Amino acid sequence: MTTSSEDIPETPEAPEAHAARLFAAGHFCAEAVLMAGARHLGVESPLIPAIATGFCSGLARTSGLCGALSGGVMVLNLAYGRERAGESVEQSYAATRRLIDAFRGEFGATGCTDLLGCDLATPDGQRMFREQGLGERCLRYTATAARLATGLADEQKPIR
Repeated sequence: MTTSSEDIPETPEAPEAHAARLFAAGHFCAEAVLMAGARHLGVESPLIPAIATGFCSGLARTSGLCGALSGGVMVLNLAYGRERAGESVEQSYAATRRLIDAFRGEFGATGCTDLLGCDLATPDGQRMFREQGLGERCLRYTATAARLATGLADEQKPIR
C-alpha cells in the first residue's frame, strides 16, 4: 500500500493489531483504521491515509463522530460503496448502521467528546487529553473499529 508509513514493516497480522500499531506509531484514529482496513481488503491508493485525516479527533476537533468509527465507515465503503450514480446504497448503509450499533454497544457512545469526556476543540480539553493519557482510550477505539469494520466487510458479499 502506498502510504506515509513505509517505515512500518508489512507483517501478517489482524486488522485490529495493525490499526493499533499504526496508531501507536503516530497515525491518528481514522487514518489507522482506514490503512489497516484497506490492507485487509487488498485496496491500495495513494489517497490513503490522507483522505482520512480530517475525520480524526471527532471530525477535526468539532466534537463529532469518533474518528476511529469514521475510519471504519470508510473501510466499509471500500467494499460496499457506490462507484456510480444510480447504484444502490442499501448494502453500504446496512453495514454502516451495524458498525455504528456495534461500536456504541461496546463503548456506550459514538461521539468523540462523549467517549473521551473532554472537548478537544479547547485548550483545556487538549490538556486533559494529554495529562490523563486519553490516547490509550483512542487506541482501544481504533483497534475495535478496525476489527468491527473488517469483520463486517468480510461477512457480507461485497458488491464488487
